[in-house]
Amino acid sequence: MIKTYQVMLLPNNKQKTKLFECAGVARWAYNFALAQQQENYKNGGKFLSDGEIRKRLTKLKQTKEYRWLNNYSNNITKQAIKDACQAYKNFFAGRAKFPKFKTKKRIRPSFYQDTAKIKVTDTHVKLEKLTSSKKKNKQTFNWIRLAERGRIPHGTHVTYVNPRIMFDGLHWFLTVGVEEAEGKHDTYSEGIGIDLGVKSLATVSNGMTFPNINQTPKVKRLEKQIKRMQRQISRKYEKNKTKTEGGEFRYRKTENIKKLEFLVLKKRRRLKNIQLNHTHHVTTTLVKAKPAYVVMEDLNAIGMLKNRKLSKAIQQQTFHEFKRQMMYKCAWHGIKLIVADRFYPSSKKCSRCGHVKDHLSLSERTYRCEACGIEIDRDLNASINLKQYAESMM
Repeated sequence: MIKTYQVMLLPNNKQKTKLFECAGVARWAYNFALAQQQENYKNGGKFLSDGEIRKRLTKLKQTKEYRWLNNYSNNITKQAIKDACQAYKNFFAGRAKFPKFKTKKRIRPSFYQDTAKIKVTDTHVKLEKLTSSKKKNKQTFNWIRLAERGRIPHGTHVTYVNPRIMFDGLHWFLTVGVEEAEGKHDTYSEGIGIDLGVKSLATVSNGMTFPNINQTPKVKRLEKQIKRMQRQISRKYEKNKTKTEGGEFRYRKTENIKKLEFLVLKKRRRLKNIQLNHTHHVTTTLVKAKPAYVVMEDLNAIGMLKNRKLSKAIQQQTFHEFKRQMMYKCAWHGIKLIVADRFYPSSKKCSRCGHVKDHLSLSERTYRCEACGIEIDRDLNASINLKQYAESMM
């Protein structure tokens, strides 16, 4: 089993410059490979292997114009060419759209590090060929400080998979996979059913309820600040627009606008991190309870977003991310995850007698059964039904 770790890096200014240069080299190599494939296809040739394109790049490095590529790690260009060839194969196999050329403005900067060359300690990570100097005091430039101490496993017994360095607009991150054994508990408790909703993020069949983090004052205050700053940016754009000779308006981005947009990006990232942290907290709490199995419903999120009154609230809950985290965390701990059928009437069905209602509106937060007369919370009733769904299948 491969477990992925993502840790923020704390590079100095010179290291930041070098990281951006490495990302630029990876982008150039990707576009070079894509251009070679397209030119070869137009001339009636067959698919070029990544080995053939790398041979062409090696000859290109010997010329004076492209000698600057020798100052960077060969593994960066090698992996970028592999990625471009794989994207080209995916298109002809019908698995993806036709690959586009990467641009500096629209693509997240990232590059690859060789698994044999990368070294990780408790506090630092060593990257390959950030400096071309062989002197011992200059080699310290290759070591970048980690924001979290002892987060990534290291040692001679650790095997790394696909290390990547990426920039998310604010910070640099190291993402690496580590091969680990699958964990299993000695004893498991009874299974649980989980009902996701808007009022509460998750309601569990054992009575546990996890609130909606988006309704807290902290999140609402952040959203209000973002709206206010966006209005400021809009007013500054209108103030600095100019009319061209063709009669069209051109908007000029000033330094003040750039500063405000950067602040909005920071606020949005903070908001996203709060929501993601809450989801991780909930999923980890559920898995640590050591249930024998977990049952979730297969929600039609795209159809739910068509409700214009609830679309924002549904989107903020990130049901897909919750399901994704439960899938891999259950796999880590050897817990069986069962996804109920999309048309299973978990909300309309009575958890005591099994009676199914013909209609149940969203405004009815308490489930009242006409057959047995039970009154129970709507979400709790649905979670119990999901648990019974798994019991009926066993």
